Amino acid sequence: MRFFVFLIFIFSSVASQADERREYYTGVRQMGMGGAVVATVNDETALLSNPAALGKLRDVFVTIVDPEVEGNLYVERTLGVQFYNASDPQFVLDSIKNDPDQRVHLKTQVFPSIIFPNFGIGVHGNYMMDSQVNSTTSTFEYKYRNDWSAVAGLNFRIWDGRIKIGANARYTNRAEVDETELDSAATDLQLDSMLKEGIGISSDVGIMFVAPVTWLPTLAAVWRDVGDTSYAVQEGMLHSTAERPNSVTNSLDVGLAVFPIHGRRLRSSWTVELRDVLTKDTETEPVLRRIHGGFELNYADALFFRGGMNQRYWTAGLELAMFNYQLQAATYGEDIGTADTPLEDRRYVLKFSFRF
Repeated sequence: MRFFVFLIFIFSSVASQADERREYYTGVRQMGMGGAVVATVNDETALLSNPAALGKLRDVFVTIVDPEVEGNLYVERTLGVQFYNASDPQFVLDSIKNDPDQRVHLKTQVFPSIIFPNFGIGVHGNYMMDSQVNSTTSTFEYKYRNDWSAVAGLNFRIWDGRIKIGANARYTNRAEVDETELDSAATDLQLDSMLKEGIGISSDVGIMFVAPVTWLPTLAAVWRDVGDTSYAVQEGMLHSTAERPNSVTNSLDVGLAVFPIHGRRLRSSWTVELRDVLTKDTETEPVLRRIHGGFELNYADALFFRGGMNQRYWTAGLELAMFNYQLQAATYGEDIGTADTPLEDRRYVLKFSFRF
């Protein structure tokens, strides 16, 4: 534990910031544990977070429904019960223009899947929207992303499972808007005129090293978007757009974890993680913005308490698992500030799952 604290202390020495980091997938358990995931994931989301962790699963998991909803408190204040209109940029602008410099954040996702030991397939649907009006420049920022992906993953266990190597492949239809300087006085903004859509084929490769000693110390890494991911493989399936979404640069995430057993029904997980360890752009992506750490207390595989630090902000999570049902909740802070002025956006996540 002292080693993890030491790492966080060293990494926190960098002070510059950039805009929010937007990743392909983050989940409720992960965000309750400070955003750390590559060394601790142990369920069907391994297919998305670290395919090497498919080798940790011993049973077949069939997830039928698992809706996950995330937002900040400003969503309720502005969009209210009409949050489903978040894909209408004019509706969003009209709802928030009287509260400049307030970020509205909304995300929903589903991941029905079938997971076997060392192999899995699934369909991931993700919808995300972030918007705000800038009072200084009188501009409207509207960022929208809608992904539909077919995902498959495979893992190989070596040396009795002490080493696990896995990879996934994703076939993704992405529709995206990334506008930061729209006129805040506009009266006829149309989503279709802003969209960029295209198909991308991508892959993540993961590896886990587990020491066969007390607490099972684990070192894990995931190379995401191997070789970079272009969404210009072909035109999109849902919209006819002339432009394609932004390409995604590959990155390497590394995590450490230990798994103490405290009693017959009580055990825990402790982890620290650094995202994009090979980046050379430390001015816009400083280390503190990429550090994550957290813990989970597990009582009888039925009740889970989570906490941690996502970037510089605290996180917390709770899960109740009974029979084939899971109810999970989490809150975390995301840095949406500038290089000189970090700013927390407090977010809340709720997920319900039925699987067998």
